[in-house]
This record gives sequence, C-alpha cells and structure tokens, in this order.
Amino acid sequence: MKKASYILFALVITAALLLSACGPTGAAQDTKALKLAAIFPGVITDADYNSMAYLGIEAVKKDLGVETAYSESVAVPDVDRVMREYIDGGYNIIWTHGGQFVTQTIELAKSFPDVVFIAEGDDLPADLPANVWFIDRNFHVGFYGIGALAARATQTGKIAYVGGLTLPFSYAEVHAMQQAIADSGKNVEFKYVWAGDFNDPAKSRQVADAMIAEGVDVIVGSLNLGMQGVFEAVKANTGSKVLVTAKYSDKSQFAPDNYIASLIYDFAGPLKAIVTKVKEGTTGGYYPLGFDTGVQIQSPLQNVPESVSTEMDAVIADLVSGKIQVVKDITPIE
Repeated sequence: MKKASYILFALVITAALLLSACGPTGAAQDTKALKLAAIFPGVITDADYNSMAYLGIEAVKKDLGVETAYSESVAVPDVDRVMREYIDGGYNIIWTHGGQFVTQTIELAKSFPDVVFIAEGDDLPADLPANVWFIDRNFHVGFYGIGALAARATQTGKIAYVGGLTLPFSYAEVHAMQQAIADSGKNVEFKYVWAGDFNDPAKSRQVADAMIAEGVDVIVGSLNLGMQGVFEAVKANTGSKVLVTAKYSDKSQFAPDNYIASLIYDFAGPLKAIVTKVKEGTTGGYYPLGFDTGVQIQSPLQNVPESVSTEMDAVIADLVSGKIQVVKDITPIE
C-alpha cells in the first residue's frame, strides 16, 4: 500500500448530487480524524476505471482535507488482507472500487462496526450493514443513453455492442440498449458480442473487425484497455466511416475522426458526498449513480449532426426527470 500524492489537476464535476442515506446518524466526526483507503483492481494510470477513481480520492483529499491512501492491482483473494492492513493502520473509511469486492467488503464490515466501508457494485445487497455505503453503478442507465445515441447516429441501421465478459452488468447494458432502441422508434439491427476479456486489444480488434464486416457503422464499447483494439479497427477500416463510443473517460485522442463520445463516470462527486455524510455522522446508505449523480455522456458530441445532439438532450432530460424508467434486466444473453 502507499499514500496517494497530490496531483495538479482536478476533475470537473457537472452532475448534481442526490443522496439516499439509510445508515444511522451519530455525532459529527472531525474531518482531520478521517482516513480513507481505496483499493483498486487495476492501475491508476489506465486512463479508465481506476484512474477515474484515483481522481476521486484526490478530490476528497484536496477539497475535504481527508488523509488518503490507495493500493493498486489488488486481486479478489487479496482484498480481505489489504482491507485489514489498512484498518490496522488506523484507516476508518475503506473504499473497494469494483463489484468483484462487494462480498468481502460487506463481510468484513460486520467485524469492524466502527469502520465505514464503501462498496461498489451493480445490485443493492440485502441486509446492508449499518456501516456500509453502497454505490450502485447503474451501468444500465448509462447504456440506455448510449443506446439512444447509437440508434440516432447510425447510417446503415446496424449497431454493435462490444463487451469484455458475460457478467450481470454487461447483460444489463445490452438489455438497456435494446430498450433504448425500441423506444427510439428507429429501424435498427442490434448486434452484441463479448471479446472474452476487458483488457485484450487483440481480442477486441478481432470482434470489432467482424462487426464492421457485417455492416455495423456504430460500435459501442464496454471495455477497459481492450478499447484500443476497437479504435484500431475503426481507423483501419477502408469502407464507410464507422463511429465508436467508449466508457469511463475521454478517449477522443485515440480515434478523433470516428469518436462520438464516452460515457463518463465521475467518482469524485459521489465519493465527496459520501465522505461529507460520514463526517456528519451518517455511516451507511445508498448512492445510485445516474445522469444527475456522476454519469454523463461526454459533450459536445463529435462526428454526428447537431440534430442528434438536440434529440439526446431531450432523452437525458427525460431520464433525469424519471419520465423514462430504465429496466435493470440481468437475464443472461446467449
């Protein structure tokens, strides 16, 4: 483990905060007494899921004055040990950044009621301990928006989802895109495929090439480092232009002529809001991500007509207002 150093950049937070606190409320805590440790499944230089989380803990340190530390590339079998080491070191807020850590985080929280744990996943666990905050990533909500965008951006009427692994959240993303396409009223053929790995550019390049060969002209990526393979595929294509969307962070530099937008996830806003609640004495609760709480489709949209942007503004407004309700469907897809 190592302490995070100060950095010279800050994350722009545009999402409004909506907290649904469900934990007990006690005496407010002194901010100086709070020490937050974050556990990441990958490296903070990935310009992706983990780097966005790193920006989150830096924002907590800079804006709230909380001491922070982090560990990178922590495997599931090691997370219990790493959490215990931080607790032994006096850290009283433990954030595990990844749905693969939820079970271990909640189990350990039961043994350390005086420590606040922040778990992160895709489905609110039953009987959440009073000292656990749960960040619901709600990937399906974001991918409804991306599905609506892809349906409006395609010229061939064929779009594709390229994921990493067949996991519950990826099923939910595909089902949400199907709902968005149906709601759009567009005549769109929707293909979906998994590369078998979130971080293998060679595998994702292969499946993206196959989708392009079938006439797809918009590829929606739900990958980490594997997005590089998708970018390579769309740039190498010699036929009609193929557009692409990405996830987590701005990746426009990798294929500027093909890039529409990324589905941005701001972990700084939610993390600061939760730590503020902990400071005030609320030790547990539920924080759902959405288009008004940490999620946004990057703007301005690139390589699409202005009319698409106008239509998407209306879709996002309906999602925020609740006019559009996105179904979270994790039914496996063959």
